[in-house]
Amino acid sequence: MKTLCNEPLLPIDAVLDDLKQALREHHEVVLEAPPGAGKTTRVPLALLDEPWLFDKKILMLESRRIAAKNAAHRMASLLNESAGQTVGYRMRLDHKISHQTRIEVITEGILTRQLQQDPSLDGVGLVIFDEFHERNLDSDLALSLCLKGRELFRDDSNPLKLLVMSATLDSVAIANLLDDAPVVRSAGRTYPVNIRYGQAAKPNERIAERMVATLRQALSDNPDSSILAFLPGQGEIHRTTEALGEWLVERRIRGVHLRPMYGNLTLDEQQQAIAPLANPDQRKVVLATNIAETSLTIEGVDVVVDSGLVREARFDPGTGMTGLHTTRISRASSTQRAGRAGRLAPGMCYRLWTESQQEQLAAHNTPEILRADLAPLALQLLQWGVDDPAELRWLDVPPSGLWQQALDLLETLGAIERKGKTTLLTAHGQVMCNLPVHPRLAHLLICGAQAGHLNAAANLASLLSERNPFSQDNPDISQSLEILTGTSRCPYPQQGWLQRTRQLANQFMEQIRSQKLPESGVSFLLPATQINGYLLACAYPDRIARRRHSGGYQLANGRSADLPDKHALGNQAWLAIAEVSSMVGKSSDTIRSAAALDDKLFASALADQVRGQTVVEWDNKAGRFIAEAQHKIGALVLQRKALQTVPSEAKSTALISFIRKQGLDVLPWQAEQEQWCARINLLRGVEAERAWPDVSRAHLLATLEEWLAPYLNAVNVLGDFKKLDLTTILSSLLPWDMQQRLEQLAPKSLEVPSGHSIAIDYSQSSPVLAVKLQEMFGCQQTPTIANGRVALLVHLLSPAGRPLQITQDLAGFWRTSYHEVKKDMKGRYPKHPWPDDPLQAIATRKVKRLM
Repeated sequence: MKTLCNEPLLPIDAVLDDLKQALREHHEVVLEAPPGAGKTTRVPLALLDEPWLFDKKILMLESRRIAAKNAAHRMASLLNESAGQTVGYRMRLDHKISHQTRIEVITEGILTRQLQQDPSLDGVGLVIFDEFHERNLDSDLALSLCLKGRELFRDDSNPLKLLVMSATLDSVAIANLLDDAPVVRSAGRTYPVNIRYGQAAKPNERIAERMVATLRQALSDNPDSSILAFLPGQGEIHRTTEALGEWLVERRIRGVHLRPMYGNLTLDEQQQAIAPLANPDQRKVVLATNIAETSLTIEGVDVVVDSGLVREARFDPGTGMTGLHTTRISRASSTQRAGRAGRLAPGMCYRLWTESQQEQLAAHNTPEILRADLAPLALQLLQWGVDDPAELRWLDVPPSGLWQQALDLLETLGAIERKGKTTLLTAHGQVMCNLPVHPRLAHLLICGAQAGHLNAAANLASLLSERNPFSQDNPDISQSLEILTGTSRCPYPQQGWLQRTRQLANQFMEQIRSQKLPESGVSFLLPATQINGYLLACAYPDRIARRRHSGGYQLANGRSADLPDKHALGNQAWLAIAEVSSMVGKSSDTIRSAAALDDKLFASALADQVRGQTVVEWDNKAGRFIAEAQHKIGALVLQRKALQTVPSEAKSTALISFIRKQGLDVLPWQAEQEQWCARINLLRGVEAERAWPDVSRAHLLATLEEWLAPYLNAVNVLGDFKKLDLTTILSSLLPWDMQQRLEQLAPKSLEVPSGHSIAIDYSQSSPVLAVKLQEMFGCQQTPTIANGRVALLVHLLSPAGRPLQITQDLAGFWRTSYHEVKKDMKGRYPKHPWPDDPLQAIATRKVKRLM
């Protein structure tokens, strides 16, 4: 090991010998070490001179640019060197390496690219996955590809060793994935941190307001401390910085520096938050996203204020769009954040939630592979020749639904073709693989180059690759492009963004020019006024949008979206949308970035996105059956023409689908049909030996094709359903002999002793005969049906038709209860007969004087 320059011992030093021994004996090792142990900077240097490395390189992955750059500079300084000598770094838009570099600290996407170019990683002896507990999509993919590449191209004589390092990790699961790899644990050096919980949030209270109030308290309680505050995003950081700055001025508090820290800042701006202050009597408040959760040590911090929130990208399979969602952190993250206060000395952590809420937090973060857009991963695997993720080893296998959706997008972009169960890259898809951007933007760059507008495409792709600082105020992407190209002035605070985005655009142009583009068949010339809309429509065909008559826009993916504050872009009939945001509880999304789209392009440059389709369906909005030829982009109908002839089978299929969604009440379903079905269902239970059909509602709905389809040809509008002769249609379910048996065994009505025919109600579990008591005089036994096998439930009614008695034992009623009823009713209905012996009386519904 190279000599370190006057460096004090760190906790990780105590296990370095164990780690070396483990790597000598195994090709995979898991290192578990808490924050502040020193694993990021000490481990690569300690392994540099190991004999199994054979002077090959060590690659160490970091998930964030600032962490990668700082780790490389720190290790170089420990060797009394500059970055780029023994230790270097490589990331997008920045690198420092040389022929003598043995340790490369790289961001995760860089490793994936290296694996595509050289699956064997020739010249590399060890890959270190730092902070693996963050479970980024790129790190999961890189680990799987390393395992597969090693299996195919390396052996024990030329090993590729893997070291997975983390502060908090399910080390058993990862060790199992790595063939029961040994786990080396470091005790770490963590000073005690006093946790102080807050109150539950008030309704409609903004997190920035709570954060400012807690920061005021923390500054007062800890007059000599610097503070690290965790907030979910850039907007909250700006609001907190502004409000806290005003408070410091009002109180004339000096010597407190506010330092924002988030991914969209330049590395130099992020470095200001990390570096120590020149004056030791001053202190700082670092306002950061979860970028500061691990890896980085921020000088002087011994107080943490934690909002408990994180903003993470989540892919919605229903819309095919990725949105940023603010959510609660996990318990593991809360431990990591609190630990930042105890890296250098005993510290304090203020949590903006209650202790009971802490217990309700999820144990770990959801791995990105389970919630992300998998199109980039799918494209990378297909380049490897892997069209099924199950061919690789994963800690969490990519979900099949997200995987299929990724393939659907790649097919739409022309990157793949499917032949049976096999999925292959096209020539277009192969070029997309060679471009280090999301497949949508790779497609955009290729389309722009083929159309002769490479410069415009590179500018647009670079703008969409970085967070656009102007999209919150202005969704018209053309105005952001004017700033990028210098047509409009860029505000001073965004100069770093401008420089970085222009640099990225230049890199895209170089990368495209180095590719041999496939023949496109492009035979059109696009004016500059159409190019932005065209390119966005190429990259986001599912977000082509048409203005609705009622306001807002309808997207090709079926979603609706509105422009903020009635923006002038809303005058456009068509838009190509790059970015939308959604809020919980809102049915419509908000358009954040878009360009005007000329619909004339649908007949030329965008003609390949227009699909012809024959539509035979029920239109709920119009309330009618439609059969027409349509030209569509997604859910948007461009043209429609009514079909002159429609196959009856296609029509009945569409109508039956509508009935199933709406239910049988769409049909003229009345009491007569309900009773008919109930009579048959009764006999199904009584005469199990006979083939009485199942006419329950559930079965009728499930078998519409069998009994209703032949009668639907005349249905065109909703009212036509009510014209169907449902009685005749249902009767066709019974042969003639069974119709006769139905009338015999389960008659619609029964003649009672008074001579009148009374309807039987079959809707109850026992059929009901509701009859006035006087009409049953002389009837000694309870009436029955089904050849005496089913006794009716007799509802004996008063002369006014109100229930007096319910019984299935009529003989018992006459002997007992009748006399009580007679005593109560005789005075109330004196005009009607109430004989002492009802079995000898004449049954009637008349009053006494008319008998």
